Amino acid sequence: MNLADLLHNLFFDYTVRTVVLGTMALGIVSGALGTFALLRKQSLMGDVISHAALPGVVIAFLLTRSKVSIVLIIGAAIAGWLATLWMTSITRNTRIKEDSALGLVLSVFFGFGLMLLTYTQSLPDSRQAGLDTFLFGQAATLLFRDVATMAGLGIVVLVLLAVFWKQFKLISFDREFAASLGFRVSWLDTLFMTLLVVAIVIGLQAVGVVLMSAMVVAPAAAARQWTSSLGVMVFLSALFGALSGLVGALISSSGTGLSTGPVVVLVASAIVVISLFFAPNRGLFWRWVTRQRSRRQLRLDSVLTDLFILSSQHNDMRHAHSISTLRVMSSGRGGVQFSLLRLKELGLVDQVDEQNWLLTPKGVEEASLKVNHNHQGSEATL
Repeated sequence: MNLADLLHNLFFDYTVRTVVLGTMALGIVSGALGTFALLRKQSLMGDVISHAALPGVVIAFLLTRSKVSIVLIIGAAIAGWLATLWMTSITRNTRIKEDSALGLVLSVFFGFGLMLLTYTQSLPDSRQAGLDTFLFGQAATLLFRDVATMAGLGIVVLVLLAVFWKQFKLISFDREFAASLGFRVSWLDTLFMTLLVVAIVIGLQAVGVVLMSAMVVAPAAAARQWTSSLGVMVFLSALFGALSGLVGALISSSGTGLSTGPVVVLVASAIVVISLFFAPNRGLFWRWVTRQRSRRQLRLDSVLTDLFILSSQHNDMRHAHSISTLRVMSSGRGGVQFSLLRLKELGLVDQVDEQNWLLTPKGVEEASLKVNHNHQGSEATL
């Protein structure tokens, strides 16, 4: 399937359009909330909430015998919210560390959910069929009313995030200072966790409880590589989440046997990898380029100052010296020939013959400044 067919399906195929809108809504909301979770070092909370939501989904079905998305989302949200409260209570009132509490709550709720799911599947009522799709997601089953529910709840979450922006920003970076200003930190923590629960449970049908945590962590982790501004980071995280949903849904629709949820997560992971390597300032590739430039500049400065020191031993600062002598002085650093050619391009040295080089007037002035600067730096250190 070519790009033209994908674009045609995006606008005219009901199923593809619905899945794309649903995964994009999920990506925007989870990306925005994931930014604060990442900064608060609570990224694994997404894993706990998504796994803890499973028993809520099954219990909601058992009580109502309905698979309407809003009913199951409410059940998932209640279970996820209870899981966060339980985990917070454990860390505050016992000696159990947060990572241990996360593992405990996740395993208990997920195990209980699997038990309920197994029981439900043994019921003679055929209406329970399909609940197991919440494990890994099945975006193809999304209906327009499901997407409308996801979008409506997502808008509420984003509006509350904007209203409490200053408070969430403050408690994410300095909880003690926020408390000293009179903010109710514990209440704000509970509100943020509630919004995170909603952001996660709206995506369970599309991505599933197993992979949903990746949609919280991956876009935020990618956005963090590109900026140090919170506002820009939230925007980029939401953008990366939406892009993951769009591209993942289109790729999964282009072939048979491609589940949308895993493909969306793989696209989000690819964005993280690209960001880790190529994001300006923090990207591994650009950091390598910067280090190489610094090393080249250090070699240039070293050769220039060595030539200046040699010339200072003569009455004529433009006295030529052999490249062999410079190589001895630069032993272990290497690159003398390349450095001399580069310095010549900059007008700092001249080549007398194949072996001998001398400083230009501009080179003498530049080298003198560098030598004096290094001397002052050494004196300041002493």
